[in-house]
Amino acid sequence: PEGIRRMGSPEAVFDQRLRVLAAIENLSKPVIAVLYGYCLGGGLELPLACHFRLAAQEGARIGLPELDLGTVPAWGGSARLVRCVGRDHALDLILRAKKISGPEALRIGLVHEVWPLAELFERAHALANELAAMPALAVAEMLRCIVGAEGKSLAESIADERRAVLTTMGTPDQQEGIRAFLEKRKPVFNRGS
Repeated sequence: PEGIRRMGSPEAVFDQRLRVLAAIENLSKPVIAVLYGYCLGGGLELPLACHFRLAAQEGARIGLPELDLGTVPAWGGSARLVRCVGRDHALDLILRAKKISGPEALRIGLVHEVWPLAELFERAHALANELAAMPALAVAEMLRCIVGAEGKSLAESIADERRAVLTTMGTPDQQEGIRAFLEKRKPVFNRGS
């Protein structure tokens, strides 16, 4: 409590943390979270704002068990969890204050991949390299469209996608992608565009 008082009102602290998580979620580059050990409460709310989540096969304890403390998730965790795993799994996890394993998190769609702890960071690094090799502008446009689609009508989302197509059309990366396809080779995109 003393540390929170020095940072300002509880509302100001919560608002600041919500802004940080929204900024992560809306970055133009994909953000990868690695979950191992205890990822509970705020320790899960941060990964829920990330675009990719990888978990340890053993030893991970994942959940939003705030009800055990007589409170509720404070930084958008319940809303993001519903979007991630659906209403039924979110209700089960939150209302029962469940702490689940990496494999269970994979089963319900909370994480994208599960690896033995000894391989987890290597796999996250490989995913980062895979994503970094993609055309940066197209990735940024797709992140904007996909993250932004939540809460929009289908027509609005299609309009966003149309803008993304027009933005990426004719770029050096798009030309390289088409050339590579025609030449039956893997494209080499300009990582800085």
